[in-house]
Amino acid sequence: MKNLSKQQQDLSRLIDQFERVSIDEVIRKSPLAQRLIELFPSEKIEFVTSRPYPEVSGELSAGEFARSKRHLFLTEFRGQFFKRCPGAKPGLTCCNYFVLNWGQQCDMNCSYCYLQSFLNSPVLVIYSNLDQALDELRLLAKSMGHQSLRVGTGELVDSLSLDPLTLFSHQLIEFFQDHPQWTLEFKTKSDSVEQFLEQDHRGNVIVSWSINPQKVIEQEEHGTASLEKRLKAAELCLDKGFQVAFHMDPMIWHEDWRENYSALVDELTSRFRPESIPYLSLGALRFQPEQRHMMRERFGLKSWVNQAEMFTGKDGKLRYPLELRQEMFNFVLGRFKEHSPHWKVFLCMESPETWLATHQRAPQKIDSLAPLFDHKVTRSHRQSQELRAKERAT
Repeated sequence: MKNLSKQQQDLSRLIDQFERVSIDEVIRKSPLAQRLIELFPSEKIEFVTSRPYPEVSGELSAGEFARSKRHLFLTEFRGQFFKRCPGAKPGLTCCNYFVLNWGQQCDMNCSYCYLQSFLNSPVLVIYSNLDQALDELRLLAKSMGHQSLRVGTGELVDSLSLDPLTLFSHQLIEFFQDHPQWTLEFKTKSDSVEQFLEQDHRGNVIVSWSINPQKVIEQEEHGTASLEKRLKAAELCLDKGFQVAFHMDPMIWHEDWRENYSALVDELTSRFRPESIPYLSLGALRFQPEQRHMMRERFGLKSWVNQAEMFTGKDGKLRYPLELRQEMFNFVLGRFKEHSPHWKVFLCMESPETWLATHQRAPQKIDSLAPLFDHKVTRSHRQSQELRAKERAT
């Protein structure tokens, strides 16, 4: 392994990690299927006419959920790839984020992962028809090509951990070259970036990392890249002209949280300049109530996320008490300000009350953040959807 390139190491790890690759017969000749047939040993490949484990339906058991991370299923997606971020809900302050889903399930294993209560697929699904997703974006560009649209790919699957297999980053970066007003964001906990570093781009691609102190990573973010590897990958991306952002999310309370998050801010600010980072988000641990039993079954009471006292928020999710969230956010915001007042930090999936308790004013009134919260973009998207719906009806 030492003589292999980083990209080859990533490929080798993924090939070893997956026990089975099921390929829908319908897409056998697709470029993605042909690539995986070449990469994986033939004994791991099977061709199917329906989803594996048809007997599994409804809520997954802990064992079934764990197994889903080791079994790939390639198939077509027959729905709509492109939609608004789930943070766009009443009671939450939304940053105009849109998501494009090219698969579902993550190969990593974070204790708090919301997919544990969101997905019921017994396999990790990758969609072979990314070209259809790009067609959706081309259609949207006819009405919104002039808008400053932000599109991310990391809602139901990590944006980059499987990219050495799919190389979807190449197609997406190429597409966004033709739409310089739009921004593409890859959000990841991996350090798999070498496969696209030499791609031509227009400077409108952001590679962002969800980050936590290394002690939190070791305790709760199993199978992810270390903090050092994530930050080193970010430095490589900056060197190649890509934009870089960070999401300190979810912040997790534990006995030494002040010391560990303080060290994390110090590490970030020593390696990156605020003018090089377009934004940095903060978020606190949150999850659906039905997820708690799965988390406890899979990770036990030694997990910090299972030791927390949580309360139901306005959005129905379990959250830390408002006072604790404010304390954690104010502490981290204050630490950033000690280094520089120019860090552009916003809160993710938080209520206006929390914003007011930390920033003292709404994000729309903070000059460096206002473009992210200009809801003319989302209104324009809604109007274009309504227009297309009327066209289809007639």
